[in-house]
Amino acid sequence: MADFTLRFFLVNIVISVMTGGLLALRQLLKNCLTCRTRYHLWFLLLGALSLPFLPLSGISRVNFWLDNLDIFSRSSGTVLPEKTSLPAAGAADWMTDFGLSAADRSGTPLGAILCALWIAGILFASIRLFTSFFHLRTIRKSSLPLQSPLVRSLYGKCLEEMKIRSPLPLYGTAFLSSPMLAGVFRPCIYLPLRLVSDLHAGSLSEKEMRFMLLHELQHFKHRDLIANIWINLAYVLYWFNPIVRYALKEMRSDREIACDASVLQTLCKEDYRDYGNTLINYAEKLSRTPFPFAAGLGGSMTQMKRRIRHIAGYRPVSPGKLLGSRLVFLCIALLLSLFAPALSTGARTPDRYAFDQRSLSVTHADYRSFFGDNKGSFVLFEANRDAWTIYGPDEAVRRVPPASTYKIYAALHALESGVITPEQSRLSWDGTPYPFQTWNEDQTLESAINHSVNWYFQSLDRQMGADSVKAFIREIGYGNQAPGEDLSAYWYDSSLKISPVEQVELLRKLHDGVLPFSPENRQAVQNSLCLAVSEKGALYGKTGTLSAEGKNTSGWFIGFIESENGTCYFAVNIQNEDNAGGSAAAEITLAILTHLGLWIP
Repeated sequence: MADFTLRFFLVNIVISVMTGGLLALRQLLKNCLTCRTRYHLWFLLLGALSLPFLPLSGISRVNFWLDNLDIFSRSSGTVLPEKTSLPAAGAADWMTDFGLSAADRSGTPLGAILCALWIAGILFASIRLFTSFFHLRTIRKSSLPLQSPLVRSLYGKCLEEMKIRSPLPLYGTAFLSSPMLAGVFRPCIYLPLRLVSDLHAGSLSEKEMRFMLLHELQHFKHRDLIANIWINLAYVLYWFNPIVRYALKEMRSDREIACDASVLQTLCKEDYRDYGNTLINYAEKLSRTPFPFAAGLGGSMTQMKRRIRHIAGYRPVSPGKLLGSRLVFLCIALLLSLFAPALSTGARTPDRYAFDQRSLSVTHADYRSFFGDNKGSFVLFEANRDAWTIYGPDEAVRRVPPASTYKIYAALHALESGVITPEQSRLSWDGTPYPFQTWNEDQTLESAINHSVNWYFQSLDRQMGADSVKAFIREIGYGNQAPGEDLSAYWYDSSLKISPVEQVELLRKLHDGVLPFSPENRQAVQNSLCLAVSEKGALYGKTGTLSAEGKNTSGWFIGFIESENGTCYFAVNIQNEDNAGGSAAAEITLAILTHLGLWIP
């Protein structure tokens, strides 16, 4: 949540720029736009304001499609390694994985502070909003159906004039000074009893009452109450952004002007001045701000002045201007759509991967019996069928720390940097005692991968440096690409994260030579990952375990099977309160692969 908030505040820079641009375009093109179109422009802003909160998993990833182009070489056949048993360097117990506990270091103090402030502001704004809502509800309960024959006769004529077949209930209340439309599911019009009394006393004409009723019915016809919900939600979520708040205020003003224009369209030219005089004569009574959940004839005094100036200069809209206004609206919408990727990807939480399945062959399987009490997912891609099989679609795109599975890429980074070579990869143990006996000795690349020796890979990272590690992770597009600052624990301390789907995609790139690694280095790492050979082919893989307070809470097993029928790639991640280590993930994986006929032990 803290990470999301930090990104959300950063995205607000883009939102502010976009909002300022919309305000400028609205002013610059005001003579080209109709009043209704000027109001509709603000719905583009409301749509943009909602993007940071939407899980837009449909955004395509160009790299994925490039990976499937024929310009990348793919092996046409598979030659099994010359082995008839498990590798010698510790592979006999490859399913025994080691995990060390690490504190969760995701998020930052700044993110946590901003998150607390933002939520506090939301709560305060929500309290004000709900206070107004309950006040409105009190007024509604105290109102009574309006019985005045004169008003109901005028109201009936307005309904016929507006061609509204389902009449809205009409209520009278002593607690309002301005007519008001309220209620999204059961909309009603509320008239102040004082105006009804003025009508009967002759100080308010029937024409003036008709204008007020037409205005409220126009709000109903254009569904302004639904727009109100959207506006109020934006006020709550963006309470800290003055540019957005100003824009929402302008939207309310444009809504009233658009409503006035709609009323004027139903009137004859001689009534324009009378409609404007109604606003002038009742400006003091109508100038009070309506309830946030309601739409009414009133508004602020500044808004009233703008509306009166608009009425004074109103001219019927010609067909040519209407067409031009719609074309301008379309152009502005296309222009603002350029901001959409920055808004949707910038604020979306990095803990979920956007996996576009629309044009892929994806089968969602039910493997609950294999997982038992463990929460998690199974992801399989079969290259010969170009098909995916996924169990647990939500967990398959959720990013979690990779644990020791990242050591595959750490080894490749060290090889590409020249820190080690396939022939010279031995590092000497410095004598520091570790909880696992296999760590307390000199290590080669193969033994370090087989036994998940943390100190070996930490030593490699220190030699390469933090900047090199960060650049490498960005270059290969590993997960959320956020290794943090601590080179001793970034792959299991909740800073660097990756999803099972991404694990499979990276394995495909690695195996097919798409990633920027030399064939020699790639083959050296692949050899160290070879776990077993059977009549079905060769099994390559790496386990990973995350622990907390001495309990294994998350386990990985990723890899691929090479056979004469092609290559299939897999990734399994499981979570549980305990006993959810890499060995458990490996057992589940092999059971499913055997069930599918892809592997025979």
